[in-house]
Amino acid sequence: MILSGVFLVLLAILGAPLFAVIAASAMIGFSKDETDLMNMAIEILGIAELPFLTAIPLFTFAGYLLSESDAPKRLVRMTGALLGWMPAGLAVISLATCAFFTAFTGASGVTIIALGALLYPALKQDGYPERFNLGLITASGSLGLLFAPSLPLILYGVISEVSIDQLFLAGILPGILMIVMLSGWSVWVNRGNRQMIKPFSWREVGAAVREAIWEIPLPFVVLGGIYSGFFAVSEAAAITAVYVLLVEVVILREIKISELPRITRASMVLVGGILIILSVSLASTNYMISAGIPQQLLEWVSGMVTSQVSFLFLLLAFLLALGAILDIFSAIVLVVPLILPIAAGYDVHPVHLGIVFLAAMELGYLTPPVGLNLFISSYRFEKPILHVYAATFPFLMILLLSVILIAFWPGLSLWLVPET
Repeated sequence: MILSGVFLVLLAILGAPLFAVIAASAMIGFSKDETDLMNMAIEILGIAELPFLTAIPLFTFAGYLLSESDAPKRLVRMTGALLGWMPAGLAVISLATCAFFTAFTGASGVTIIALGALLYPALKQDGYPERFNLGLITASGSLGLLFAPSLPLILYGVISEVSIDQLFLAGILPGILMIVMLSGWSVWVNRGNRQMIKPFSWREVGAAVREAIWEIPLPFVVLGGIYSGFFAVSEAAAITAVYVLLVEVVILREIKISELPRITRASMVLVGGILIILSVSLASTNYMISAGIPQQLLEWVSGMVTSQVSFLFLLLAFLLALGAILDIFSAIVLVVPLILPIAAGYDVHPVHLGIVFLAAMELGYLTPPVGLNLFISSYRFEKPILHVYAATFPFLMILLLSVILIAFWPGLSLWLVPET
């Protein structure tokens, strides 16, 4: 057992792909139980039977199409026309726009690269401090991961066998809480700077709405269909992909047909990596269940933790450490199968657990030393990484406070979720 663990750690240190490490662990486990390894192949191929599998590539493709078009510019203009009159209005606009965009792309880095080029100079032009601008854009990149149709939400639902529709509903209020708290901080920090407030203009609102007329129906039709039960998640994903493709390629013609193979390839590289990890993780998860590993962990944790409150504190500490060293997709497939039965032992609702898990993992994008957003911002804006650390720290603390509120206020996650 020890030699097997050492072997797997060496594989990871030597740079072996995550799916290879997970597959190797499952193969070692099955071989020790003298189980025919053909069973592992059956488990891996079982991914094809997952009901929401088609939603992952379709939503990802739609998000990449949006990022390649002029949709980000139109979105920024429209939200600016509607909210620019507020104190620190452009900062609030940046938070809301980035959250919306990340929800559809599922990739924090894409948001920083696509919207950072628009928002960073605009914030500077309006008189916002440079350090504040850098921290705001860096922190905004991962805000939308709690909103439908976020890819991590879908992936968590697949792994945990929790209703994805319920997760979409559960993420609304916690996601809004994060945006509101960061908006409040932005207004407080920039109070007194009248240069940031722009007069409201119905003419500009009308022009911005007309310009974004094709993107406006997207969240209302697709997400409204999901929340009302009119569409299934996979149906909503298909409608989103077809709609965005028609609008950006046929109607607006902002994306050339010759560019579609490149965009498709870029989006499917991300999807392919996720599906490979997901497939081998299903085999690994089934082995761990049959070997009783979750029950052993529950017994071990029960010896140290006696209440739900102390369990949640321990869980948050673990997830914050995990988020600093592991990306959110890998964390979902590796850790969720282990913590679900433990959380159930402390009466933590699985939907609430999912929102807490994803909210905490959002902080991993901003947590030194290896938070992905930190390095993307450092590269995109040509700033030293330590400078990015310092600029992002206040936003990280605000988000940490919001995650604590989400964890210990389960009603926030479960209020919109129908009882089953």
